[in-house]
Amino acid sequence: MSVVKEKNRVPVRRAAAFSVHVLTASGGAVAVLALYAAIERDFTATFAWLGLAIFIDGVDGTLARAARVTEVAATINGVILDLVVDFLSYVLVPVVAIWRSDLLSTPLAFWIGLAVIVASALYFADTRMKTADNWFRGFPALWNVLALYLFVFRLPGQVNAAILIVATALMFAPIVFVHPMRVEKMRGPTLAATLLWAACAVLAVWRDLAPGFWVKAGLILSAVYFFALPLQRHSFWAEE
Repeated sequence: MSVVKEKNRVPVRRAAAFSVHVLTASGGAVAVLALYAAIERDFTATFAWLGLAIFIDGVDGTLARAARVTEVAATINGVILDLVVDFLSYVLVPVVAIWRSDLLSTPLAFWIGLAVIVASALYFADTRMKTADNWFRGFPALWNVLALYLFVFRLPGQVNAAILIVATALMFAPIVFVHPMRVEKMRGPTLAATLLWAACAVLAVWRDLAPGFWVKAGLILSAVYFFALPLQRHSFWAEE
């Protein structure tokens, strides 16, 4: 009897596992909506869609592990699928948004954008992207997050260009950045900082990317935490 029940559960488990893959893939559709908004210079909508993409990216891994997709739906490689979708939402869309904005001159935004795309493609394909304890090696190509800061704080064009160039170089620097959902060390404070950032990001988008002092202060505080956290990591400079 138990064997029959187990056989009956297989289609349900398979459907659940494939539904997680569909959820991950839907992030690509959300990224296209963000891309269209960026082309139309509707940057509030751009970051609203990118926020939804981040949410999908944040929950699909947990759901995938719960549904055991690597066992039940192994015909689709979830890691590759995730990287494809992430490249759209984390790299391509924010690059286009910056290019279509007035954050820096159009020619400069175009050429820096091309450099970001090429460097990010190499970074995404790097087998050393993560350490053994799930930290990212180098700046983890969070161009959507960085672009949000540029749109909110509206620094001079030359400063924005310098930030983008430095961030591109940092993808290949011997430093680490935390994965807020996977790194065990100081998980509680990291999750709190992540929630603070998420709340401030939502408020910034709600305020059409022109939030008040306290929202900006929250964005700065959370950024300081994430940049300082690697100093607490054991064997910070060691190769894993």
